[in-house]
Amino acid sequence: MAKARVAVLISGAGTNMAALLYAAKAADCPYELVLVASNNPDAPGLAIAAAEGVPTWSLSHKGINRDAFDALVDEQLREAGAEFVALAGYMRILSDDFVARWAGRMINIHPSLLPKYKGLNTHSQAIDAGDKFGGCSVHIVTPGVDEGPVLAQTPVAIVAGDTAGTLAERVRFAEHQLYPATLAAFVGRERSPDWLLGRVRELAMALPEVDEVTSHGMPCFGIVKGKKFAYFTQDHHGDGKTALLVKISGADEQAQLIEMDADRYYRPAYFGDGWVGIRLDLGDTDWDAIGEWLRKSWLAIAPKKLAGLMGVADEF
Repeated sequence: MAKARVAVLISGAGTNMAALLYAAKAADCPYELVLVASNNPDAPGLAIAAAEGVPTWSLSHKGINRDAFDALVDEQLREAGAEFVALAGYMRILSDDFVARWAGRMINIHPSLLPKYKGLNTHSQAIDAGDKFGGCSVHIVTPGVDEGPVLAQTPVAIVAGDTAGTLAERVRFAEHQLYPATLAAFVGRERSPDWLLGRVRELAMALPEVDEVTSHGMPCFGIVKGKKFAYFTQDHHGDGKTALLVKISGADEQAQLIEMDADRYYRPAYFGDGWVGIRLDLGDTDWDAIGEWLRKSWLAIAPKKLAGLMGVADEF
C-alpha cells in the first residue's frame, strides 16, 4: 500500500520535523515526507531535511501579503503531491483560504494541554498558574489559532524549581514521541475500513428513508423495505480492495469509468454491468464525489414520489 505523502512546514530548528522524518524511515510507517518548506530561508531544519534527501523550499514572507504568500506555499505543496500537511514550529498565522484548502488534512503540535494556553509562552503560563502538568497536544488545524479538534496529548509533570526553559526541554521530548505516532494514526485512518465505513454510513444514512443491513456478507444501504443502492466491501472474494459499490446506467458507463481511472474504478465480481466499484483505500478519496455517487445511486431505485423529496427528477 502506498504511503501517505506529507509536507512539513517549519520556521526554525525543525526538531519536530526531524522526529517525523526519522520515524518515516521505518518500513511500517504509513507516511513519507515529500517536502519541507519554510518562511525562513535560514531555518536550520532545512539543512537536516536536505541532508536526508527530502526536497526543501523556502522563501521569506517579509514584504509579501499573507494571502499571496500562502498561495505560493500552497502551490509548492501541490507540486510536491502532498496529501497532508504537518506544522512543526511554523511561526505564521495561516490565512483562512489556506486553512480551507487543507481542511481536515493539516495538523499542528502545540506545547500545552489544549484547550489551556493557546498561542505563545505556554510553559510560563502553566507554571504561573500552579498547574501540576504541562504538556503537548496535536490538533487538526482550523481557522482559530490552536482551536482545532485535539487528536492526542501527552502530559508532562511540572517539578519543583521548573522554569519555562526546563519544562520546555522535557515537553520537547514528549513532542518527539507524540507527533510521529499521531501523524501515523491520522494519515492511516483514511485507509482504515472502520473509518471508511463510518464516512460512507454518514453520507448514505442522510438520504431519505434509508436503512442499513447486511447482505452478501457486506454492510449495504437501501430504501426501507426496498432495493439496495450501495454496498461497502472489504476484501470481497479476496480482491484486497476496500470500496463502495453503487448503481450505474450500464456497461457503457462502467467501461468509461474504468478507462478514465482504472486504479479507482472496477467491475465488481458477481454484480454485473449495472454496478461499479469505487476504491476508498487509495488515501485521496473525494468525499463530496462519494456523496454524489450515493445520491445518484439512491435515485436509481427510489420511487418517483420518494425521489421528489430530493427536489430532483430521477436521473436514470
